[in-house]
Amino acid sequence: MKQAHGTVDLSRVKTTSLSARPSLASIKNLAGVPPTAGARQFFDSLPGFLKADDLRDLIDSIIAARRKHKPVIIMAGGHVVKVGLSAVIIDLIKEGLVTGLCLNGAGLIHDCEMALVGRTSEDVAAGLADGSFGMAKETGEWFASITTYADRHNLGLGQAAGATLNRPKVKYRTYSLLAACDKYDIPAMVHLAVDTDIVCQHPQYDPAAAAQASHRDFTALAYQVSRGENGGVFINVGSAVILPEVFLKALTVSRNIYGRPYRIVTANFDMIMQYRPVTNVVGRPTAHGGTGYNFVGHHEVMIPLLAWGLKAFAGPKTKPTHKSKTKRG
Repeated sequence: MKQAHGTVDLSRVKTTSLSARPSLASIKNLAGVPPTAGARQFFDSLPGFLKADDLRDLIDSIIAARRKHKPVIIMAGGHVVKVGLSAVIIDLIKEGLVTGLCLNGAGLIHDCEMALVGRTSEDVAAGLADGSFGMAKETGEWFASITTYADRHNLGLGQAAGATLNRPKVKYRTYSLLAACDKYDIPAMVHLAVDTDIVCQHPQYDPAAAAQASHRDFTALAYQVSRGENGGVFINVGSAVILPEVFLKALTVSRNIYGRPYRIVTANFDMIMQYRPVTNVVGRPTAHGGTGYNFVGHHEVMIPLLAWGLKAFAGPKTKPTHKSKTKRG
């Protein structure tokens, strides 16, 4: 029998304090909710070409989807939280214009840290130099509590995170995307990759429980995708690999089981052109029907711009059909 090669004992890891750790993003820098004033005039003034037309068409598609009770799912990488866009997306959830949220592991971590201490995003280079990068004790402990909650209640990772964050003891929960999903009772799904996130460095990390909870969210996403025939909208914002790959697999599962959807709308927002988002969100899913859009620009400008147009043109017919949930004690 072969002997295992040497491994590191993670119980020897030295952690630091999240509250004392310098952070690059805080609630003081978050975006506000875009006002509707002037939006109609602005969008009407744009030229009738290229991306200006695409953005107006995407706005129309989202509004049409909600009027037909079709899903509008945002898939967001951690950068979306780091650049202060949570309040913008939370407002769209509140207004019923977004009906589901997917995050990768980084998105979950940044969302949790923002809810816990009102700050997130560390200096990676400085922390890597002395081995303190990703070693905030509270972040590792909170993630472990989320996976335990998910395992105990047979929930997906996103729903478990929202339920644990949407509690009065969580000081900055109103800034949390996942807490908002719990509050307004819409699906929140978190999709992990093995050993890519800082929580994997901590001794409390339970890879089996984390993977099981994340896989429940994969099946939840496949169900949401299955409801998208005839106009459902799926938007990737700032995830270069994980969420485009997960979305593609959820789509093929849906088509395999239900024979749908084909007539969907997809969009990708990123700061540069990247292969997987353009191919696996915009191109392949709409190759046999539907429409895909790709927008290149900084998230902190493009997403408020999208929200500004949605709020201005939506009107009363797209009011949410869900109800705010009672806060947990």
